[in-house]
Amino acid sequence: MARIAEILNGMRKNPKGVRFRELSQVCEHYFGQARQRRSNHRIYPMPWVGDPRVNIQNDKGMAKAYQVKQVLKAIKRLQNENTAKD
Repeated sequence: MARIAEILNGMRKNPKGVRFRELSQVCEHYFGQARQRRSNHRIYPMPWVGDPRVNIQNDKGMAKAYQVKQVLKAIKRLQNENTAKD
């Protein structure tokens, strides 16, 4: 979990500097295995319908900044929904 927290901090500070492999690790931690898993494209299942969706692409080893922001938004929503259930 400490590694995931480090990656999340890096994602928040610099969405342009996130490696695809690291973003994939974070997505698998929060959302499970990708529903679709091609070499450069992954789609993760969401517990809700609609946005934010988690769909990430490998761009020469790096994640796309707008997709990093979508992942952060989805994690925040997931955490808020889990907090509301408690």
